[in-house]
Amino acid sequence: MATKTSSRPAATARRTTIGLKILMAGTGLVFIGYVLLHMYGNLKALGGEESFNTYAEHLRTLGEPMLPYAGLLWVIRVVLVLSLVGHAYAAFTLWSRAGNARRTKYAAVKTAMRTAWMRWGGVFLLLFLVWHLLQFTILKFSVNGDKQGASIQNNPYELVVASFQVPWNTLIYVLAMVALAFHLSHGTFSAQQTLGWTSTPHAYRRAKLVGHAVAAVVVVGFLIPPLSITFGLIK
Repeated sequence: MATKTSSRPAATARRTTIGLKILMAGTGLVFIGYVLLHMYGNLKALGGEESFNTYAEHLRTLGEPMLPYAGLLWVIRVVLVLSLVGHAYAAFTLWSRAGNARRTKYAAVKTAMRTAWMRWGGVFLLLFLVWHLLQFTILKFSVNGDKQGASIQNNPYELVVASFQVPWNTLIYVLAMVALAFHLSHGTFSAQQTLGWTSTPHAYRRAKLVGHAVAAVVVVGFLIPPLSITFGLIK
């Protein structure tokens, strides 16, 4: 009886851990899809003011007339918020459990380093997300004191250009992309591992490669517009 009693909590814990990993992988894939689309949209800035502003307006008219103006955007925002809550909950719960588990000294140090990078990188990304939303979506300020006002708030292209003409703002963005690169690389691989796509050595290497490739494409794509603005390639 004692054996059965002790095995039940262990089995329940394993099922809960698997569920949390699936939740983390699923919400992570949602974010990967979103950042790829967002990166593509940001690259529209290279086409000039008309190209970027047309894209920004098109986002708000998608789904009309079945949805109200900006309706689809709000659906996406709700999905992202729910995914963020689920992802953060799963991440912190799993990290807490991992910290309490027994490991060899080497594995403990290696895992602790990787966990610390993911944990604090994730916290930094969350803080950056708040800043980014305040700057470009909620308050719409350019951090450039010479280019404030209602006109720039109603012109997405001017808002982006004015904001990244400020070097320290670009630096924050670059640091966020460094954190995102590590998060995407490890997260994309982990999601594939959780979903059972790394069962062979070849699949394992492929999953690692996919993780690095997704991180490289997204981060480079995100960095091109702000760095082009900062260095005067986009006026």
